[in-house]
Amino acid sequence: MLPTSTDVLVVGAGPTGLATALTLARRGVDVTLLDQQAEPPQTSRAAVVHAYTLEVLDRIGVAAPLVAQGVRAPRFTVRDRDRTLLSVPFHRLPSRFPYALLVSQAVTETVLAEQLADLGVRVRRPCRLTDLSPTADGVLARVDGADLRARYVVGADGLHSTVRRAAGIGFTGPGDEESFVLADVRVDSVLPRDEAALFLARPGPLIWAPLPGGVVRLVAAVSAAPPEPDAAYLQALLDERGPARRPDRVTEVLWGSRFLVRHRIADTFRSGPVLLAGDAGHVHSPAGGQGMNLGICDAVALGTALADVLAGGPEALLDDYTARQRPMAEDVLSFAAGLTRMATASPARRPVRDGLLRLVGAVPPARRRVALRLSGLSHRERG
Repeated sequence: MLPTSTDVLVVGAGPTGLATALTLARRGVDVTLLDQQAEPPQTSRAAVVHAYTLEVLDRIGVAAPLVAQGVRAPRFTVRDRDRTLLSVPFHRLPSRFPYALLVSQAVTETVLAEQLADLGVRVRRPCRLTDLSPTADGVLARVDGADLRARYVVGADGLHSTVRRAAGIGFTGPGDEESFVLADVRVDSVLPRDEAALFLARPGPLIWAPLPGGVVRLVAAVSAAPPEPDAAYLQALLDERGPARRPDRVTEVLWGSRFLVRHRIADTFRSGPVLLAGDAGHVHSPAGGQGMNLGICDAVALGTALADVLAGGPEALLDDYTARQRPMAEDVLSFAAGLTRMATASPARRPVRDGLLRLVGAVPPARRRVALRLSGLSHRERG
C-alpha cells in the first residue's frame, strides 16, 4: 500500500529515478519511488558508464559494485570499415576511473535497486501516476485513484513523462525522429574486446560495444527498424557498416529491439515543487553513449539539492540545479547530433571528415579534449 504522504515522490524507476531515490535515502530523506511497470526490464539500451558518471556514482556508494560487473575499456575508436580514423585513449584521464565501463543497463539498475533495498526503500510496482495538483506546501499526486501528498515530485519517467505534462512544462526540438535497432549478440570477430567502436557509414552509424560474458551490443541508425531483428538482419548491418577485410559473423542473437529518438529538451527542469531529470528533461541520439550518463548525473545533483533544501537550505539550490544541468543537456544534445551528422557525411565530404579525425588523433591536446568530452569529465572541469 502506498503511503499517504512523503517528502519526495520519484516517478520512474530507471537508472535516473533509482539514483535520485538512492541519493535522497542516503541522506535520510523520506522518499517514495514508483514505476508503472510490474517488473523491471531485463533488457535495456544503455551499455556504457563513463568516467565522470562513475565519479558521481561513487558519491552514493555504487561505483565499486558496478565496476566489479563490467568490462573496462581503456579506449574508444572511430572507424570507417577497416580504417581506424581516431583512437580516443581513456587510460590517462584525470580520474579514479580511467576507462569507460561497458555494462548492461539492466545490471546498472539492479545494483542501484539493491543499494536502495539495503536502506529499506523498495520500488512500488505497478503504480501509475495520473495527475498532479499544487498545494500550499507541495503537490498532491493522484496514483491509481489514491491521493499522495509530497513536498516535491521528481519526474524521472522518460520521454513521455506524465510528470512533465502534468506540470505544463514544454518539451521542444526538431520535428523529425531517428529510428534505431539494438541487439545483444554473440559474434566471431577480430575486433578488440576491451574497446567500444563507432563505425561511420553513409546509411548511418553503427555502435559496437563488448559486454561481459562474450556478448556484444550493437546499436545502429536505420530507416525502418524491425521490431525483433534476427541474425540475418544484424549480419547484413555488420556486412554493410562493420569490418570488411575480416567481417564479423553473428552466431547468436540473445535479444533485439528497436526504438525511436527525437532530439528534445524541456523548457525548464523546475516548475515550483516539480523537477525533471533524465529523459523526462532531455532525449537525443545514442551516439557517444551520453544519455543514461547524463540522467544519472542529473539524479545525483538533484537528489543532493533536494536533501540540502529539506535539511534547511535555501530553495534557490533547486534553481541552481536547473541552471547547471540544463546547459549540460543542451551541450550533450549538440554533441550527439554532431556525431550523427559526422557519421552520415556525404561521399564528397568524407575525405575532409576522415582527414580531420586523423588530425585530431595526431595532436595530443586535441585527443585529450575529445577524451574529456566523451568521458563527461569536461562537465566536471567546467563546474
